[in-house]
Amino acid sequence: MTVLTVAGLLLAACGAVTSVDPEVTVTGGAGEFPTVTYLTPLSVDGTFREVIWPGTGAELVDGAPVLIDFWLENATDGSLVKESYSTSPTPRMLTAEDLGTDLYETLQGQQVGARLLQVAPGGSGADYPTVTVLDVLPTRAVGKPVPPDPALPVVTESGDGALTLAPTGTPPPDGLVVQPLVRGTGAQVAAGDVITVQYGGFAWDDGVLFDSTWQRVLPVSFLLSDVPPWAEGLVDQPAGSRVMLVVPPSYPLGVTDGEELAGKTVVFVIDILATGSPAQGAS
Repeated sequence: MTVLTVAGLLLAACGAVTSVDPEVTVTGGAGEFPTVTYLTPLSVDGTFREVIWPGTGAELVDGAPVLIDFWLENATDGSLVKESYSTSPTPRMLTAEDLGTDLYETLQGQQVGARLLQVAPGGSGADYPTVTVLDVLPTRAVGKPVPPDPALPVVTESGDGALTLAPTGTPPPDGLVVQPLVRGTGAQVAAGDVITVQYGGFAWDDGVLFDSTWQRVLPVSFLLSDVPPWAEGLVDQPAGSRVMLVVPPSYPLGVTDGEELAGKTVVFVIDILATGSPAQGAS
């Protein structure tokens, strides 16, 4: 089953909101796999929503990115259909078109850090009732600011999260420089992890942007080892952090390599949103 097909199952079920409590209990701590308890087969006449706990972070914005971990069960027999906790979280746009009406209404008005329950009847894409637990994750760094190094370029963030870099006008360093700009409190990145990030890549000499997830809007997930300087510089950095990496031209850039960067020192500004081992669970 492909990720897109599974996402369709998660997002497709639609129905009128009902005030009837389907008696579903959700346990488990923040960042943990949820445990969902209910009697099967679960009879569902309409969509039920519950805030297991509220978020304390930024409020979700209509039309903006949202990042979620999800746990989706077939409520007929309690079987697991798909989950993201053992792989990587799912980025979407907070629109009814991208999420489907039900999930959009469940997430609308919530804050980062919330855990939500949605119980829905079958609809297009799923011919069975579903029980879904959703954890709302941040889409930008959320830790404590770190005093900047005056020898390094200055990073400025706009309201929509996009980054700009003011060059120093000085010669670049000879080696890899790792400079935290915001210190998060999440899980530490380990060698071989799959990381979920937002980032911007800039030329050291003039600050010109050559690559940015902010321009593409949604966060991305990939194997850390695919980008050698990131594999060296981000290990042990905690999720929630924003990290500047100054990369000399002696490093291969892996998935971001390109002829226009040949011989140049580049600067990456990376928001680490989530990290985890690809061996934690099967797809």
